[in-house]
Amino acid sequence: MEKKESFKEFARSHPELVKHIKDGSMSWQKYYEIYDIYGSEMSAWSEYLKEEESTASEEKTESKTDVVSSITDKLSSINMDSVQEHIKTAQKALGLVSELTNKGTAVAASKGPLTSRPINKFFED
Repeated sequence: MEKKESFKEFARSHPELVKHIKDGSMSWQKYYEIYDIYGSEMSAWSEYLKEEESTASEEKTESKTDVVSSITDKLSSINMDSVQEHIKTAQKALGLVSELTNKGTAVAASKGPLTSRPINKFFED
């Protein structure tokens, strides 16, 4: 693999390098020169990769605690009486629907089987 292609693979495997490019402290040319001299040896890349890893781990722990705290806040703000009233209302609605569907089948079953009318008879005969 050619040096340029191996640098591209290295850059893809370390996306945190882009932050230094965006803030203007580094350029792809400078990164390539470091890679050309030292290769993928981590001691040469420690100042660019190490601080990113520590901030990334800090951000992950902060985001996890934020998520947990937001979930607990949401759960504590739920009014359980209101939830219970909604459940009762839904049960009543389901009971009504069930009752209506059972009445329809009971009425059809109580009439008995339907007999067909002869073809040659009309309503007035």
